Amino acid sequence: MVHIGFFDIFKKNSELDWMYDFDLIEDTSNRVYLKRLAIETCVNMIARTISQSEFRVKKGKDVVYDEFYYRMNVRPNKNQSASQFWQTVVHKLIHDNECLIIKSDSNDLLIADDFTRIEYGLVEDIFKDVTIKNYTFQRSFRASDVFYLQYSNEDVSRMITGLFSDYGELFGRMFEFQKYNNQIRSTVDLENVNSKDPETKRKLQKFIDDMYDAFRKKAFAIVPQQRGFVYEEKSNRASGASVDEINKVTNGFLDHLAKVMGIPPALIHGDMADVEKNTRNFMTFCIDPLLKKIKDEFGGKVIEKKDYLNGERMDIRRVSYRDIFDLASAVDKLRSGGIYNGNELREKLGDERVDEPILEEYVITKNYTETIEGGDKE
Repeated sequence: MVHIGFFDIFKKNSELDWMYDFDLIEDTSNRVYLKRLAIETCVNMIARTISQSEFRVKKGKDVVYDEFYYRMNVRPNKNQSASQFWQTVVHKLIHDNECLIIKSDSNDLLIADDFTRIEYGLVEDIFKDVTIKNYTFQRSFRASDVFYLQYSNEDVSRMITGLFSDYGELFGRMFEFQKYNNQIRSTVDLENVNSKDPETKRKLQKFIDDMYDAFRKKAFAIVPQQRGFVYEEKSNRASGASVDEINKVTNGFLDHLAKVMGIPPALIHGDMADVEKNTRNFMTFCIDPLLKKIKDEFGGKVIEKKDYLNGERMDIRRVSYRDIFDLASAVDKLRSGGIYNGNELREKLGDERVDEPILEEYVITKNYTETIEGGDKE
């Protein structure tokens, strides 16, 4: 959309002083959307990935299907599905650098919108003034009764704000210059305008607005000429920042933000070169550390010490980015070389163990046996 910057109104006498009261100048728009767009692009990518994970508790080789499993993977509370819940967790965790999840009397998992944390050195921290939507709990919660996640030791939002303060100003200046470069400039010459009453001013302002709207919105516009009223457009084509250069500034801010969060910039831009390598780095340096935080916090709260020592573990199956058919050759070698049994390979591929005795056996095929014994015998 092209906006008119100002009407240069030439006055020949003091009777036209009142014409400077016309609404002729547009304020510079806010560039906060640049920051929000970059943040949401990165956060949504992380949230969508984590929301596809399966959260479970395992006793030895068996998965425990109980209330906790249902809440973590199906319906955490009455108002959210599991995917909505975990996306909200990730958004709050990154935006606020922390996220508090409490368990209600009905076993619902609820994400706090606001809370106050009182830290102690030798005893449990206390969380009070916990607010969810429009309800504030009157009681306090001990650290052992809640799930508290912290994204980073340093507030990432402050880093983003500092980074944006420079990029936002640069982006705003380049954007405004580009608009200025392509701006339509007009002048209006008025003669014999003697009336200063508000009604005359209002009618003249409305005529100017209607005339410009006709020129701006219609491919073919007819405007009646007024005696003593001359409208003239002036163009300007000064050299300056191109749209491509503006996009480079936007992408530069997005790239820095992605790196802070551990996301390869190539994935954000949709580059197909080395996509598998970039995806592996994304899962290793961005997703896995977040899942480790969730695993440690929930595992330490839902599994008692004695059960943990007896082999009970918190386990998270994240989404797989690899096609099992592409891994068939490597899986065959791991199995035929006796390194893994069938069920162990199924777990690593993201599938459940099956009750089949042959899959619990470690086998070594003949070609590996002959290699161990020193090669083929004549």
